[in-house]
Amino acid sequence: MSESKATKAPKVPLIEQVAELAMRLSRRHLADYGATRSRHDFTQRQLMSCLILRAYLRTTYRGVLDVLAASASLRARLGLSDKLPHYTTLQKFSARSQVLAIVQKLLASIGQQAPKEEAVAMDATGLARTTTSDYFESRRGRRFRRWVKVSVVVFCGSLLPLALEVALKPTHDCAQARKLLAQAEEVAQPAHLYADAGYDAEWIHVQCRDQWGVQSAIPAVQRRADGTKGGKWRAKMTESYLRKAKFGRRWAVESFFSALKRTTGSALNARSPKQMVAEAAIRVLAYALRR
Repeated sequence: MSESKATKAPKVPLIEQVAELAMRLSRRHLADYGATRSRHDFTQRQLMSCLILRAYLRTTYRGVLDVLAASASLRARLGLSDKLPHYTTLQKFSARSQVLAIVQKLLASIGQQAPKEEAVAMDATGLARTTTSDYFESRRGRRFRRWVKVSVVVFCGSLLPLALEVALKPTHDCAQARKLLAQAEEVAQPAHLYADAGYDAEWIHVQCRDQWGVQSAIPAVQRRADGTKGGKWRAKMTESYLRKAKFGRRWAVESFFSALKRTTGSALNARSPKQMVAEAAIRVLAYALRR
């Protein structure tokens, strides 16, 4: 065996890489402790990283602590000793109202460090509030089930998210578009943005093109009896224009959602509204760190 092969460092497990990235990214956006009079047993970065690992492992609060208790190397990545936080400490931390804002800042940091890409895509999906299957709900005569709406803007190449919004119930896609675009504008300067017809609105084209400097491509929905489409930019969204703009790249965001649900699950475990928002946001962050 050659000397180079004999001295080759062992590969770091993916879960430890996720833990290390979570700690490093959180350093810029989280103070060590949330209150001066707290016991200072665990830093906010450590608690946030535990929640990210929980989402990554698709487990419970107790479950992630069991994994940490069994892995000294994983604890070392988080700067933890044999003493671990109680599961209720993680639960209370996830109920904080600032968790979504923290995740948005961390995703922005990831997006700013990612290689420059020329196209992004915007869309939304739903995460179920219960693990009960759609088939079972239909057998019970229920046609509608509430879900938490997750809206993102992702790079079409790397599938890394650069903007995120979470709503507790289904809403029109345009309701989250303004905040999504504002977040994305602070992170990157692509050439094109793709979105489906749910985002068909003249003001979205104006915000993309006049404010952000991005060429938007969004199918226009016919709303007039004479077949015309109102608005300067909406009128340009013909089938030929969308083909030339390579609108097919919009499917990148569908691939993102598919992989997100395969990796972290499609149903939330949380039950309180704040924890639902936090869990949905942290799942997106955990998947982004995994990539």
